[in-house]
Amino acid sequence: MMPLIAAALWAVLAFVMQSIPSNDNHWRRAYVLMAIGGPILIWVVIENGAWTGLAVFTLGASVFRWPLYYLYRWLVGKLGKRKEL
Repeated sequence: MMPLIAAALWAVLAFVMQSIPSNDNHWRRAYVLMAIGGPILIWVVIENGAWTGLAVFTLGASVFRWPLYYLYRWLVGKLGKRKEL
């Protein structure tokens, strides 16, 4: 139960942090949330199983939609260059 409470508090913190204006498009806050969210996600998977972990991961992915989009573009760019060689 505690990992799910921690994940819920993380989600509340994420939504509060995104509602506050930022000069760097919230990237510093995203790094902090990633550093906190990773261990919480692992904790949820260990305590509650993979399906609950997948649900919490989906919640986190909805918060990090732009960083995940940039990661996807970066990976496609890296893999696309290898295909040309």
